[in-house]
Amino acid sequence: MSIMVVTTNDLVGFKVVRVLGLARGLSVRSRSIVGNVGAALQMLKGGNISIYTKLAETARQEAFDLLIAQARDMGANAVIAMRYDANEIASAVTEVLAYGTAVVVEPLPV
Repeated sequence: MSIMVVTTNDLVGFKVVRVLGLARGLSVRSRSIVGNVGAALQMLKGGNISIYTKLAETARQEAFDLLIAQARDMGANAVIAMRYDANEIASAVTEVLAYGTAVVVEPLPV
């Protein structure tokens, strides 16, 4: 079952018929020593720190996938008002939370 995900509070062309509640996915990632050394070398030359960019994208994708899995388990076919939140919870440890409202939607009549 495919799940539609939007950051808006509604889904154009669809009507929310049931609100199932909050769905979320959480990813906690740390940077390795090797990654930190590689990033430090990239910092010396300036520009994008691709090692950290990849880490951030991996954490976001994992949190998003977990959000989708939880919404699907709840019986949702859509998630509205989806958001990300990220915090450093310890030195070199970051959490990324993806969350939104799991809903059941039906297409509006044409």
